[in-house]
Amino acid sequence: MALSGKEDGGADRAAKTKYDPEFTDKVIAATGPKALPRLKEIMPSLLRHLHDFARDVDLTVAELFAGIELINEAGRMSTDKRNETGMLCDILGLESLADEISSKLLSDSGSSGTATPSTVLGPFYRANAPLLPSGSSIVYAAPDSPWSVQAAPWLTHLSGRVVSASTGEPAAGAVVDVWMADARGLYEQQDAGQPEMNLRGRVRADEATGRYAVYCVRPSAYQVPRDGPGGRLLELLDRHPYRPAHMHFVVTAPGFRALTTQVFDRDDEHVRDDTVFAVKDELLVKFEPREGDDRARWTVEYDFALSEA
Repeated sequence: MALSGKEDGGADRAAKTKYDPEFTDKVIAATGPKALPRLKEIMPSLLRHLHDFARDVDLTVAELFAGIELINEAGRMSTDKRNETGMLCDILGLESLADEISSKLLSDSGSSGTATPSTVLGPFYRANAPLLPSGSSIVYAAPDSPWSVQAAPWLTHLSGRVVSASTGEPAAGAVVDVWMADARGLYEQQDAGQPEMNLRGRVRADEATGRYAVYCVRPSAYQVPRDGPGGRLLELLDRHPYRPAHMHFVVTAPGFRALTTQVFDRDDEHVRDDTVFAVKDELLVKFEPREGDDRARWTVEYDFALSEA
C-alpha cells in the first residue's frame, strides 16, 4: 500500500517546497554588519530551525498568535516572586538542557573538576533573602502560629561543607543561599499563612572549615501551579505536574563560579519523573531522624564542591 505524503517523510519534506525557499535566507541576510558577534553567530541557526518548524507543521497565523498570547500571559504573571516564563522553559526541558550544555562546556574547558552538578534555578527564587550566621533558622513563622504547628513534625537540620572542587579545601567566604517549599509544597509567596521570606536565607559558611548549617523544614513534592500557562500546557500535553521534594541552593564564594543547584529527597516517588527534568543522581540525599535536638526532627547533610572561576 502506498504511503500518504504525511506518512512518507520524504514526500512530506518535498511538499514543503511549496513555501518560498528563499524567505529564510532573506531574513538572515537582513542582519547588519554591526550586530553583536554572538547574535551574528546564533541567529542564523535559530531562524533556520524556527522557520523550518513553522513550515514542517504548517503553522497558521491563529496558532502563532495563540503561542504569542501564552508567552505574553506568562510575562504578565512574572514578578520578583514568581517567574512564569521560566516555568514554561522548565516544563519544556529547555533550562535543564541549557544547564547540561553549560556544564559540558565547563568540563571541556577543564574548569569544572569534580564540582557539584548544577541544575535549574526554578521560578520561585527571590533575591536578597536574609543574611544569617551559620546555625540559624530560616523558619520565621511564630512558634504558636498555625503554620508552625503544622510544620513541627518536619523541622529539619541541614548542614555540610563548601569546598574547592580541585583541592578539597574550604572555599573561604562562601555563602549558601537556600530556599524551599514547605511540607505542604507551598513557597512563602504562594501561602498567606507564611511570613515574608519564610524558608529563605543566605547562610555564611565557617571561614576555617567551610561548614554551614541551617534549620529549615523537610520539603514535600508539589504540583506545578495550575493557575497559569505553564500548568495549562501540562494539562494539554497530558503530563503529570509533579516535582519531587527538593531544596534550592545558590552557593557563592570569592574566586569560585557560582553554583545553582537543588538537592532531592531520594525517597520521593517523583525523583525518576520530575516534570522539569532537573534530577541528577549526584543530587539525591537521605533524610534521617534527628535525635537530641528539640529544634529538628530530621537531619540531612550535603557538601558543595565549587569550581574555580
